[in-house]
Amino acid sequence: MSSTSFAELGLAEPLLRALESASFHLPTPIQASAIPPLLAGRDLLGIAQTGTGKTAAFALPLLQHLAARPSAPHRYATRALVLAPTRELALQIEEHLLRLAAGSKCRVTAILGGLSRAMQVARMRAGTDIVVGTPGRVSDLIATDELKLNEVAYFVLDEADRMLDLGFIRDIRRIAAALPPARQSALFSATMPAEVGRLAETLLRDPVRIDIPRAVQPRLPIAQHVHFIASAEKRVLLGRLLADPALSRVIVFTRTKRGADRVAESLDRSGVGVSALHGNKSQPARQKALERFRNGHARVLVATDIAARGIDVTGISHVINFDLPAQAEDYVHRIGRTARAGASGVAISFCDRDEHGALRAIERLTGAPIAIAGGSPPAAQLPRQQTPSPTPPPRAHRRRRATHRRAA
Repeated sequence: MSSTSFAELGLAEPLLRALESASFHLPTPIQASAIPPLLAGRDLLGIAQTGTGKTAAFALPLLQHLAARPSAPHRYATRALVLAPTRELALQIEEHLLRLAAGSKCRVTAILGGLSRAMQVARMRAGTDIVVGTPGRVSDLIATDELKLNEVAYFVLDEADRMLDLGFIRDIRRIAAALPPARQSALFSATMPAEVGRLAETLLRDPVRIDIPRAVQPRLPIAQHVHFIASAEKRVLLGRLLADPALSRVIVFTRTKRGADRVAESLDRSGVGVSALHGNKSQPARQKALERFRNGHARVLVATDIAARGIDVTGISHVINFDLPAQAEDYVHRIGRTARAGASGVAISFCDRDEHGALRAIERLTGAPIAIAGGSPPAAQLPRQQTPSPTPPPRAHRRRRATHRRAA
């Protein structure tokens, strides 16, 4: 954390109150470095790993600029556009913006695949202050004039390296071409490959560059395995694994709150002691779920990443990634819950066809391939005809980029 306060960064009083209400007391290094130049109207290139507070780093200046220049956008128009590579990250950004904008009249609209297109178009009809979206759905709505970017004054591209991994470059260039030249832009990335540098050159004007050193990822005494499996078969595999009593205290991670409820309900019907923990539950319900898991009344805790932050339970034998996390760093945080106080542990991941990009990002972050369950060699070493399931290995994901891109 920085020793500088949020007030010293030049933020307005309403935002300072929102930060205090959200228990944000001191800025992180990326926030302390990025907020002043963004408040000054400069373009910015920020390099910092996921989980360092990048969302607030661009959200706070963005909200302050919009509040200082109030105006009503026209039909289907927006004053600011934030692009994210995945639905989950887009929804997290939307949640952060709404929390920081509490008490204001700022309107935030999520434009992304997997949710009702008609509802998103209906929300855009009256115009909105901020659109947070994935490139595929944003590009689709631009093509039908149901999203107009001619009034955009602020543009943010988050997780640029993951955008390129997932094959969004054509959509990004199409979207950028529709933006007004007179705008403020910010690009954030966890890494800085040459492709991100070339993209920054086309999107940013004389940017301030901020490079926050990456934290060293510790080597944990955890056996890691991955099952390549169709999404529809994940619950069956989970039940089969939990039939082994060696899985004595297990955290199962899902990406979404709805997914956590569905997995918990399925396990409960099969007689497994289970609790669910996610953001839609009240604080008393969350405390009760955690206590049941801690005292052994629930053998399994099904949780989302955000709700699981701060869990302090010893003796966790296994972590199961029912869904791979949208951010590779979250994988390290997840599996680390089973190697506390010098203990070893086991991490099991399920990977379906749409999650190969996420697996590749995890392996790149950790510096090692994850062994395929059953003792097979790493996926990159498998001949195609020996793929251990109908789902191809992660190194083959490039052929499916276009399909994955539209699914987001």
